[in-house]
Amino acid sequence: MKIGNSLIGGDNPCFIIAELSANHNGSIDVAIETIKAAKIAGADAIKLQTYTPDTLTIDCDNEHFKIEGGTLWDGKTLYELYGEAYTPWEWHQKLFEVAKAEGLICFSSPFDFTAVDLLEELNVPAYKIASFEIQDIPLIAYTASKGKPIIISTGIAEEADIQLAVDTCRKAGNNDIVLLKCTSSYPAPLELANLKTIPDLKQRFKVEVGFSDHTYGSLAPTVAVTLGAKVIEKHFILDKSIGGPDADFSLDVAEFTEMVFKVRDTEKLLGTISYEISEKVRNNKKFARSLFVCENVKKGETISKENIRSIRPGYGLHPKYYYEILGKTFSENIERGEPLLINMIESL
Repeated sequence: MKIGNSLIGGDNPCFIIAELSANHNGSIDVAIETIKAAKIAGADAIKLQTYTPDTLTIDCDNEHFKIEGGTLWDGKTLYELYGEAYTPWEWHQKLFEVAKAEGLICFSSPFDFTAVDLLEELNVPAYKIASFEIQDIPLIAYTASKGKPIIISTGIAEEADIQLAVDTCRKAGNNDIVLLKCTSSYPAPLELANLKTIPDLKQRFKVEVGFSDHTYGSLAPTVAVTLGAKVIEKHFILDKSIGGPDADFSLDVAEFTEMVFKVRDTEKLLGTISYEISEKVRNNKKFARSLFVCENVKKGETISKENIRSIRPGYGLHPKYYYEILGKTFSENIERGEPLLINMIESL
């Protein structure tokens, strides 16, 4: 699978997405500077969200539309929150152009058919389905039909929901699917992350996998990479003093940079499955154990536990010969501290 110039999965580096979300705080200038900063911080892509309050919900303040339950946005209506958070559609072309100039891949989460149509006009290289849209099967089908890689967050999904979304993509002829483990809580507590699900998602649904993170800090995405995540998505903000609906659980430039370093170092640590050793390590085998003469001995003297030992360094015979040579005789006089070599032993 390929998104822009980035190959996803296999032995390729983790694809790191900086999620702009509401972190422009209503200013296109802030949005532009955030995209530029994301490149400096090491992101591979910047992701937008393409909706308006009217494409997501209706302007209604009854109990069904009021946000409650201990969130960062309690007391607002859905319409009010989305009105604060959305990225104006007239900005999109400019933001795509800025990202391209910076060498960043730019794509978005559509929230209705008209958003998909807009993004198609901008030649978006991939799509992201947000967690709360995984149940919008018509939207998934329409998005998948465009033939672009489709990334799906699973934050509110049970297994049947995920299977239906994957089947919908495949029915539309789209097999370029990435499932992101996600906890749809803002911020998300560590104990609800259940990152062990990541390799199971890959095995169960036969797709590439990743992690969309709403926890504080960069521990969770780093651990996710060790479990096979090939895509990491994290909210990114230029400066938390900007404020806004998503600022609390976003990473600023320094924090995001640190996360990228941790992910890349983790990839180095994971490496590949290998039982070969490097030339540098091979050279260090001289410090391994081997058989040495530990007393002055004469030619014809019997080899015993008293006059040879398995010790460091590694210039003598392999210790695997220890029991085989006990009881044999030395073929020459040898001083204490000399490595035991095969020509020093009679009949070997």
